[in-house]
Amino acid sequence: MLTKKEKKLNYTIRKIEIKDTQAIIEIDGIHSGEKKLDYWEKRIKHFVDEQENLTLGFVAEDENKIIGFILAEGRAWEFGSPLCGWIFGIGVLPEYQRSGIAVELCKQVCTKFNSLGISTIRTMVKKDDLNVLSFFRSVGFKAGTFFELELEI
Repeated sequence: MLTKKEKKLNYTIRKIEIKDTQAIIEIDGIHSGEKKLDYWEKRIKHFVDEQENLTLGFVAEDENKIIGFILAEGRAWEFGSPLCGWIFGIGVLPEYQRSGIAVELCKQVCTKFNSLGISTIRTMVKKDDLNVLSFFRSVGFKAGTFFELELEI
């Protein structure tokens, strides 16, 4: 059996389709510890239906298996900000991590946003999620101009 470092990956990146929903739920569930079926079914439908606008969804597929995904959207005037891109979700199956797949998914989103005239992309990450923070820093993200504030009621 080949280890992940020995395996020659031959994956492709394509636009998200409804048929990818279950795989995305599985990948997200691995990372979050919770399968959010209703949430993802609604969100993925939105990302599929609105792809011709500022809504982007891509999957990485290896031998007909979804191994990673990214969901992003261009939004204007949220929090007073002009049009910018937001990455809402990204994930790669553990056995395929650290092989450049997430980087390629990010590049796909950056290229598309750039072609739409969007020059800033944002995301939010839990401050104690060091792996995800490290990943986003590795592809060029840095602290932005906003602070998230919360109020528990």
